[in-house]
Amino acid sequence: MAFYCQRDCYATELLTEVVSCHPAQLKVENEGKKSTVSGFNILLKDTVLFPEGGGQPDDRGFIHEVPVLRVTRQGPDAVHFVPSPFEPGAGVLVKVDWNRRFDHMQQHSGQHLVTAFADSLYGFKTTSWELGRQRSVIELDTPLVTVQQAEAIEKTVNQKIREHVPVNVRLITVDNPEFNKVRSHGLPDDHAGPVRIIDIEGVDANMCCGTHVRNLSDLQMIKILGTEKGKKNKTNLIFLSGQRVLKYVSQSYYTEKTLTSLLKNGPEEHIEAVDKLQKSVKALQKNNLNLLRDFAILTAETFKSKVDRGKFFSLHRVCEILDGKGAGKCGRFQGKANKMRQRAEVEILLQEVISNVKRTQE
Repeated sequence: MAFYCQRDCYATELLTEVVSCHPAQLKVENEGKKSTVSGFNILLKDTVLFPEGGGQPDDRGFIHEVPVLRVTRQGPDAVHFVPSPFEPGAGVLVKVDWNRRFDHMQQHSGQHLVTAFADSLYGFKTTSWELGRQRSVIELDTPLVTVQQAEAIEKTVNQKIREHVPVNVRLITVDNPEFNKVRSHGLPDDHAGPVRIIDIEGVDANMCCGTHVRNLSDLQMIKILGTEKGKKNKTNLIFLSGQRVLKYVSQSYYTEKTLTSLLKNGPEEHIEAVDKLQKSVKALQKNNLNLLRDFAILTAETFKSKVDRGKFFSLHRVCEILDGKGAGKCGRFQGKANKMRQRAEVEILLQEVISNVKRTQE
C-alpha cells in the first residue's frame, strides 16, 4: 500500500483515524548524548508523514498538536512515535514539517538525476547514497571521477532542471515486463503489492519509495561540491540540491567576508595568508617549547646550587589537587597544572609526605 504522502508528496496535512496506540520507547541522541524517551507507537489509517526508507530519512510533524518524534516502517505500516497517547478510533489531523519534507524531496530527486547521468555519460553505477543533514553523498562504482567528469555531470543535470522536465509516479505489478527494465536495488523482503516507479521523463525510471518533486524545476539547481575516495575502489560524489545550494552560498559569503576582515586582504589571498599564519604559529610553538625546556633546566640547576634549599621544590605540583595532567618516567614527573590557587594545599601535603618518610627512616 502506498501512503498518502507517497500518492501526493506535496500534501502537508491529512485527516485520518487512529488504528492503535501502544506504550513504547525511543532511543534518541542529542548533542552526542544518548538517552531513551518513553512514549507511544501510533498506527494510523493513512499518513501524510513519510517513514524512513530508500536512503531518505523520515518526516517530522504533528498529530493534532502533539509532535511526532520518529516515523518508521514496519511491514506495510508506518509507526508514529509520540510522547502522548491517542484513543483508537479517534479522528486526528496530521501535519508535516514542510521545510524538512521539501528539503528531502529536493535531495532525493536530485540524487536520482545525478545518478542517471553519472551512468548514461560515463557508466558509473550508483551503489548507495546518503541524504545527510548538510550535504548528500552518492557512492559510485568507480575508483575515480575526474574534475572534468564531475563538471560535465553538473552541467547536464542543471540543463535538465532548466528544461522543466516532469517527474511522474507510477505503480506497476512485479509481473509487468517493465519491472525488469527499471533501475533498482531490489525489493525489501517484506514488500507486498504494486511497485512504485519514479519516472523522470526521457531521463530515468527508478524503483523508489521516497517522496519526490513533480517537476525538475522544483530542484532549482544542483551543485557538485567534489569527490572523495570511497571504500573498495569506489568514489563518493558530494552534492547539494535546491535550497541547500542557496544556504551554502550564503554561508560561504559570510565566511569570506569574515576572513577578509580578519586577514586584512582580499578573498583571492585568503589561502596564502592562512598558510603563512599556520607556518608562523608552528615556528612560535617550537620556539616556545625550546624556551620552556631551557627554563626548566635553569630552574633545576638553580635549585640544586642553593645550599639552604628545602626538602622539596614546589614548582612541580601534585596533579590531582592542581587539576593537572602529566606522567612520570624514570623517577621524574612532567605535567601541567590548571588550578594554581591550591598550591598551598599541595605544599602542606608534600611536607606531610617528607615528615612521614623521615619518621620511617628513623
